[in-house]
Amino acid sequence: MGNRCNLLSLATALVLGASASAPSYAAGKLNLASLDDGSAHFQRLLVTYAAGSAPRRDAASFQRSIDAAAGTASRALGGKALQFQRLRRTADGTDVVVLNRSLDRVGALAAMRALAADPNVVSVENDIRMVPYLTPNDTSFGQQFGYGAGAGGIRATTAWDTTKGEGTVVAVIDTGVTSHSDLNANVIGGYDFISGDGPNSGLPGNGFFVAVDGNGRDANPADPGDWNDNANICRTGNSSWHGTHVAGTVAAVTNNAKGVAGTAWGAKVVPVRVLGRCGGYGSDIADAITWASGGSVPGVPANPNPADVINLSLGSGAPAACPQIYRTALQGAVARGTVVVVAAGNSDADVTTARNASNQAVGYTMTNCGTVISVGAVTSSGARSSFSNFGTAVDIAAPGSGILSTVNTGTRTPTTEGYASFNGTSMASPHVAGVAALVQSVAPTPLTQEQMRTLLKNTARAFPVSPGAKPIGAGIVNAAAAVQAARTP
Repeated sequence: MGNRCNLLSLATALVLGASASAPSYAAGKLNLASLDDGSAHFQRLLVTYAAGSAPRRDAASFQRSIDAAAGTASRALGGKALQFQRLRRTADGTDVVVLNRSLDRVGALAAMRALAADPNVVSVENDIRMVPYLTPNDTSFGQQFGYGAGAGGIRATTAWDTTKGEGTVVAVIDTGVTSHSDLNANVIGGYDFISGDGPNSGLPGNGFFVAVDGNGRDANPADPGDWNDNANICRTGNSSWHGTHVAGTVAAVTNNAKGVAGTAWGAKVVPVRVLGRCGGYGSDIADAITWASGGSVPGVPANPNPADVINLSLGSGAPAACPQIYRTALQGAVARGTVVVVAAGNSDADVTTARNASNQAVGYTMTNCGTVISVGAVTSSGARSSFSNFGTAVDIAAPGSGILSTVNTGTRTPTTEGYASFNGTSMASPHVAGVAALVQSVAPTPLTQEQMRTLLKNTARAFPVSPGAKPIGAGIVNAAAAVQAARTP
C-alpha cells in the first residue's frame, strides 16, 4: 500500500501546492474525517463563519468570500473554473455551499482548504452522506453468524454500509455451480476445465470418469454432480455441490427476502469447474488459475471477465511440496493483478512442519505455494475450528464451522435448489475472498496480493479465544476495518 500512499501524497502536493500562492489557513478548521463517508464524488460543503463576521452578516460579503475561494481552488486544480453557491443556511448558522461540478477527494480537499483561507471561517467540512444501517431481509440471515458482530463474525454488516463489492469479479475455482435463484443473478460467464482422464486411464467412463458430464473442456461450468459409488477408486458418497456452496458464501443474492446473504453481494462470480468425481487434476487447476486471472490458455477462449479475486477451496489431502505448475500459474495470476485466496486445509495439522528429504518445510498444497493468502477456520465463538490446519503459513482466519449457504438437494445429479450448513476451511476461504472483493471495490487503486495480505492481517480482529499452540493467522478477518483502511490513504 506504500506506493499508493506515496502517489496520493504526491498528487495532493501537486494539487494543493507548496508555493507562496497556496491558501493559508488554520489546520483545525478542516474536518478531514467528513470526507470518509463512502462517497467517491463530493459536491456539497458546509462552511461556518464566525458570529458577527461580515460574511455571516452580509450576503454580499459572503458571496465575495466564496467567489475568492472558488478562484483559488480552480487555480489549484488546474481545470475548468469552479463556482460556489450558497444553497441555504442551517439552524446553527452554517452555510451549505454547492459546487457547480463534483470533485474527487483530492479536489474536495482543495476546495475545503480554499474556503478555510478566509480568516472569518471557523470550520469547513463535507456535507456527509448518511445511509440506513443495513440488516438484510434474507429469511435465513439470522443463521449466518459469520457476517455479524458476534465473537466469530467478520463485521460484514458494517462494511455493507460502505460497499457491497460492486464492480468486482471473484472466480470460484471449484466443482462448478448449479442453478439457484438465490445465486444466479450474480453468476457470469465461467468455464469447465476438466479435460478428462484419458482413454487409457483405467478409470470407468470412457475417459470421463472425473468429468461426469461425458465430455472435456467447454464453456459450461454447470456442476453435474460428483457422487461416487466405486470405493476402489476414491471415497464414496453423494454429490457435494461444493462449488455452489462456496459461490453462495462469496456472493449470494442478498436483501431479496429469501434464503441467505453473501459476503460481497454486489460482486459477480465467475464459476470455473476443475473438480469432479474424486477431485481434479493439477494441470486443469493450473490452467483454470491462468484463465481466471486473464491469462491465455491454448484452445480456450479468453476470459471476458478476468477475476479481481480467485478463491481456491481445494488442496491435497496430505502434506506435499507445491507443484511447479501451481507456482507458475499462481505467480502469473498475481502478476496480472489478481488476489488469490486459498483454504488452509482440514486435517488439524501444522502446514509448516512437514519436511521433505532435504528437511525443508513443504506444508500443504495450496498454502505452501507462497503467493497465496491462506485461511484457517473459526467457530461462532471465535475459537479455532477443530479441523482447521494451522501454522505460521496461515495468514488469517474466518468463519468455517456451521456455514449456511446455497446448494442443490440432489444426491447424484441436480434436482431442486436448497440450503445447507457445511464445515471446513473451504467455507472460511470464500469469506476472505469476499472481503478482498469489498476492499478492491473501494480502494483508490487495486491492491496487489502482498498489499492485500498486509491490509487484511493489519486490520484483523484479535481472536476472542486464543488458538494457543495452533496459530491460524493474525486474527479473524474484519471486513469493516479492512474496507475503511482501503479507503484511507
